[in-house]
Amino acid sequence: MTAPPDTADLADRLMGLWSTPLPEDDAEALRAFAAVYTDPVELNGTTTALTDLVARARRTQAAYSGMHHHLLDRVDAPGRLVIAFRLRGTHTGPAPTALGDVPATGRPVDVRVIDVLTLTGDRISGIVMVADELGLLHGLGAVALTTA
Repeated sequence: MTAPPDTADLADRLMGLWSTPLPEDDAEALRAFAAVYTDPVELNGTTTALTDLVARARRTQAAYSGMHHHLLDRVDAPGRLVIAFRLRGTHTGPAPTALGDVPATGRPVDVRVIDVLTLTGDRISGIVMVADELGLLHGLGAVALTTA
């Protein structure tokens, strides 16, 4: 029987990958992602090439400066890692959302996220990601609550 992969630092490597500015060289950025993810990776039920995931990370990093993650909780299980965290930073560039891009506001952001990660060997092969996008949009002033 093979021992399960060591996921002790996987959450740290994953969060660092998204919050530390990526190398400008696309091949170098792709190598960094390939050390953490399989290619392709299933993202919320959609097969996603690693190049697309790198592009998504670049858009996220362009939207928020001073980005950092605060791990709230983690659950390790055979073939799975579940992490709950807060993504914090400042909204300094166009932020891609389900409603379209939100122009920079200079406002602080604090988004709650849960990632359910499927592991193949020591890399992530599947992601079910849920983020509080409504809370983000409200905090950025892109949506407003109405009264009944």
